[in-house]
Formats: sequence, structure tokens, C-alpha cells
Amino acid sequence: MVDSVREQLLASHEEFRRLAQEHNQHCQRLHSLIEKRYLTEDEKLEEVRIKKVKLLLKDKMQMI
Repeated sequence: MVDSVREQLLASHEEFRRLAQEHNQHCQRLHSLIEKRYLTEDEKLEEVRIKKVKLLLKDKMQMI
């Protein structure tokens, strides 16, 4: 049921679609950081920032 609601929102709600796309981009970047064996200090900070942004985006999508 959740997937069908999500699919409907992706098809019909522009803001939800934009938030989902941004969330996906952050997921991809986070995945690329996680795959690295060692992270620089800047990358560690970026990882934390990305996780926070992803949570914020997810919260906004849930409110819609």
C-alpha cells in the first residue's frame, strides 16, 4: 500500500517528486562514501550532513 501511494505521489505531485529525486541523489552520494575504505575529515563531515539532509527530506515527503 505504501508503495502504491508513493507511486501515485511520484506521478502526480511535483514537490514530492523533487524531494524524492533529491533524496535519491543523496543516497547515491552516501553510498559512494560508504564504499570508501577511509574517509577524509571533510568526507566524514559530508557523510553526517548527508544523513541529516536525507532525514529532513524523508520527513517532508511523509508530511505530503
